[in-house]
Amino acid sequence: MTVIPVPVSTPDGKGFSVGSGQPLLLIAGPCALESEELARRVAGEMQEICGRLGLSYVFKASFDKANRTSLDSYRGPGLDEGLSILSRIRKEMQVPVISDVHDVSQVAPAAEVLDILQIPAFLCRQTDLLVAAAQTNKPINLKKGQFVSPWDMENGVNKLRGAGGKKTMLVERGACFGYNNLVVDMRSLPVMRSFDCPVIFDATHSVQLPGGAGGSSGGQREFIAPLSRAAVAAGIDGLFMEVHPDPDKALCDGPNSMPLDQIEKLLIKLLRIQEAVSA
Repeated sequence: MTVIPVPVSTPDGKGFSVGSGQPLLLIAGPCALESEELARRVAGEMQEICGRLGLSYVFKASFDKANRTSLDSYRGPGLDEGLSILSRIRKEMQVPVISDVHDVSQVAPAAEVLDILQIPAFLCRQTDLLVAAAQTNKPINLKKGQFVSPWDMENGVNKLRGAGGKKTMLVERGACFGYNNLVVDMRSLPVMRSFDCPVIFDATHSVQLPGGAGGSSGGQREFIAPLSRAAVAAGIDGLFMEVHPDPDKALCDGPNSMPLDQIEKLLIKLLRIQEAVSA
């Protein structure tokens, strides 16, 4: 199946595309911005690893996580400080950046900094937010809601396209399955690619246990690797992973984050699978 490549601008002006025949994209970083020092460490190591392996790379970290389980949960530094950190990382490290936008008011300032705008899964049907994001002419990473079927995501794609957005990527991140659990239906990957959009597999949110730790979400990071292998074999255009040097001490989504020191070994295996499937 061939999908229309999505062009992504980069700080160095070279850019890259995501889609059929293009290098695998890796969107990776901590769930939320915890500190500029941590963000720089993760961005630097991931940029180096992806450069060695021939992967396209975008650094991700949320300036605000507006959908946390508890009122007391860490949300991030907020719009102004978060975008300032992301802007410095982008310019000084020459790495493209992505973050979530949760409200129409966040879209314009975020678009001044971010190379890709991300629509969170819980907001994938919010028409005003999709229209505002599309009108920036930025690439949009639209996450499939846990409550939405893969074929219904065509409605979100049509909203973006109808508002002028021609650079849409879709993200699979699991579907609700009983209480505090998600399941990944690999059929969703070719279904969503049939809309001519590159498809990204969110390997870490797919192993999340929403609200499974009482006041926060739990996770089963031991399943990140097998689900990633299955997704690459099924045919995807990129991977999304929350990566942290010490997931057990992460301020957000630690239980479902990938340890930074284990990511390269997994990526090497995934590239071998992709090569075998392509052949």
